[in-house]
Amino acid sequence: MSHRLPARAALACAVVASLASLPVRAHVGLEWPAAIAGTHYKATFRIGHGCGDSPTRQVVVDIPAGVRGARPMPRPGWNIALERSGTEVTRITWTARTAEDMLDSAHYDEFVLQARLPDAAGTLYWPVRQVCVQGRLDWVQVPGAGQKPASLASPAPTLDVLPAEGAGGHSH
Repeated sequence: MSHRLPARAALACAVVASLASLPVRAHVGLEWPAAIAGTHYKATFRIGHGCGDSPTRQVVVDIPAGVRGARPMPRPGWNIALERSGTEVTRITWTARTAEDMLDSAHYDEFVLQARLPDAAGTLYWPVRQVCVQGRLDWVQVPGAGQKPASLASPAPTLDVLPAEGAGGHSH
């Protein structure tokens, strides 16, 4: 008998609960807002609009403490810059090469990276800065003690890292 089903069911419940707690307004968010501790995670940041009518020309993602081995997915027409502390990537920046490569405000797209999550369960906040031709949106707010994330005007994307015990599966 497999012990994977309870862990998968718990992950599915956590994902649904995380989605239910998101604010209604459009903001940068993660495609999968829950994952198992100590596993590799594909972080897909959804950019749903520009700054008003201004297109997005740059997306900057800060890697949370404890996340290791971050690697960005290349995007056609966009350059990638990595900032490091020692050997670990601490920030990834995607920048459009030309005006034609920018993300039009009327369109939606995703910026993707892969990394290994910390071994401990908890909540990770991924600050994202969205720089447009005119203006910028800093999705960097983190809730204080007792504060609901939905009360924030510009919340950082949130990942619920679930305990690995009984998760089944494997990691690389």
